[in-house]
Amino acid sequence: MTTTTPPGTAGAPDAPEAPGAPGTPVPPGTAGKLARLARLRERAADQAPERAVRRQHEKGKLTARERIGILLDPGSFRETDALLRSRDDGSGAARPLGDAVVTGRGTIDGRPVCVYAHDFTLLGGSLGEALGSKILKISELAQRTGCPLIGINDSGGARIQEGVTSLALYGEIIRSHVEASGVVPQISVMTGPCAGGAVYGPALTDLVVMVDGISHMYVTGPDVLRAVTGEQVGHDELGGAHTHASTSGCAHYTARDEKDAFEYVRLFLGYLPSNNLSQPPSFPSRTDDEPTEADLALDTLIPDSPSRGYDMLRVIETVVDDGELLEVHQQFAPNIICGLARVEGHSVGVVANQPAHLAGALDYNASEKAARFIRFCDSFHIPVLTFVDVPGFLTSAEQERSGLIRRGAKLLYAYCETTVPTVTVITRKAYGGGYGVMGSKHLGVDLNFAWATAEIAVMGGAGAVSVLGRRRIQEAADPEAERARLVAEYEDTMCTPYLAAERGYVDAVIMPHETRSEVAAALRTLRDKRRSRLPRKHGNIPL
Repeated sequence: MTTTTPPGTAGAPDAPEAPGAPGTPVPPGTAGKLARLARLRERAADQAPERAVRRQHEKGKLTARERIGILLDPGSFRETDALLRSRDDGSGAARPLGDAVVTGRGTIDGRPVCVYAHDFTLLGGSLGEALGSKILKISELAQRTGCPLIGINDSGGARIQEGVTSLALYGEIIRSHVEASGVVPQISVMTGPCAGGAVYGPALTDLVVMVDGISHMYVTGPDVLRAVTGEQVGHDELGGAHTHASTSGCAHYTARDEKDAFEYVRLFLGYLPSNNLSQPPSFPSRTDDEPTEADLALDTLIPDSPSRGYDMLRVIETVVDDGELLEVHQQFAPNIICGLARVEGHSVGVVANQPAHLAGALDYNASEKAARFIRFCDSFHIPVLTFVDVPGFLTSAEQERSGLIRRGAKLLYAYCETTVPTVTVITRKAYGGGYGVMGSKHLGVDLNFAWATAEIAVMGGAGAVSVLGRRRIQEAADPEAERARLVAEYEDTMCTPYLAAERGYVDAVIMPHETRSEVAAALRTLRDKRRSRLPRKHGNIPL
């Protein structure tokens, strides 16, 4: 765990006694008392050393108050615990008002939120008892009032001079994140360093946004890693935004700069309810079942060759309002798409195979990505809309050794436990285990549609014929011609949506251009869906 510079050094100056504190002359009467408060407020709002603010700006970083000002609606912020200070232990250590974090409440698009922002210009944003208690209080307020909690992280780590107390507060903050999970949306914006035990707090939240070039997360920093293992690795490679967005999956979005990060957070919250007891916001939207040019274009989207890919985003953008999809985890496991959108003004969570990457096959990263997103949507009453074009699970020795079975089971578990409205559209391939796991009727999905181009089968024609028709091919006068004939016959009879439709496994076979209308009508029907689970403490998802 990283630590901050000791008091008295750059970035952590000894704070002089605040005006109005004991020993400072105060004019008598009411006027003097009001003046004392005014001086204290002024001191609390402007106590960062000028050189520390300058260094922050030179690194392309904003201060804590600047960040809050950009994130929240103008003039809406109301600060809490601005006068809270750490205990005076007689050491002469710096004791700035409000400590090294700014906490409070405000609004985003008029809706209440709670927020905290580490102040790196004071004590390096390090966590001690006072800072930790402020974060705990604002988290508890968010839970009691049912509003989202946004944490802006920029901290040098534990405050070493407070010893085990700082470690204890990390644990209490983590417990608070767990208690709030699924109750109110929790968002972490990483705008600086975050190391050691501090990383687990953001990892427990619903959304982690990192800023390219200035934010880092790692359990063990490069210096310690080099000393212990001899491994040479830089901050960005070890724990930078792109590493966590594309490789580890710890970050959901990589922002260009801090303003981009806060804009993404505002957009993200626009799709969510304030808490688990309310519904997502909805907006007026025109209902139009007449196919548009974009709708009709879907009829020619699927390539004639089953081995050719296409961009599933074209389907999604045609179905959702204004073609707008706010993706999460865009850089991680791109063979599956996850994001938030609206259909007829109501929020939906979209999960879709992406044939343009790995043919849309499921691997362990894609399974975990989709599973967590589905459970997030289910927590906050957001219907799940699934688009399927999956040849199956990606098989390899590396995938099997890395837990494809266990991690793939998470996706099954996520679909099975949903209580929100669920709608699935199969566009092309739905083979084998991939068919079953991607929002099939058998997992409890409410309404399932299949395009006329859908291929629902245990496997594709070529694979099936190599098993079922081996002897006939070997005995044929023209083996290749016989193979082609058998493949065509299998695909015509078995690789269709009609066998599934006959058994009720899909509710309707539709033309591609009918997708937007059918999905909208399905979600309309399911809007008042009610489903309760059997009583239990909690399930045991295969973690």
